[in-house]
Amino acid sequence: MSKGPLEGIRVVEVGNFMAAPFCAMQLADLGADVVKVENPDGGDLARGNGPFLEGESSPFVRLNRNKRSLALDLKSTRGKDVFRKLTAKADVVVENLRPGTMAQLGIDYPKLAAQNPGLVYVAASGWVRTVPTPSGRGLDIMAQGMSGLMSITGPEGSGEP
Repeated sequence: MSKGPLEGIRVVEVGNFMAAPFCAMQLADLGADVVKVENPDGGDLARGNGPFLEGESSPFVRLNRNKRSLALDLKSTRGKDVFRKLTAKADVVVENLRPGTMAQLGIDYPKLAAQNPGLVYVAASGWVRTVPTPSGRGLDIMAQGMSGLMSITGPEGSGEP
């Protein structure tokens, strides 16, 4: 019995919070074998976000269903070696780290595609990757602030959200 239309597809995710985890969750829901790579020093930052159910982050659990997880220090030589071995046999890499982070680590698309030419590389970002941004981080609240959306939310004249 088939597990879904993406059965047999291997995905490696390096994601935090929403964009990459949500994308990879949908691929996992469709039957892809998703391996989530997390920093051994606390993992996905969503693990610290509430509400918490029986000590676990509800947002983290919801966004990471149907995935396997692996803690790798991508700053270490050993961690990069293991990551390269994972991606050599993968069909897809999904990441949403700050623009340039994967290149700084030496595991960006050009390096990974050299060992796996058929690799599909998905890099989600809250900002255009060719334009400098204030922090490089693209979170929803930053987009609301920079776009002016925050100025029109909340009760009129209250200065409160």
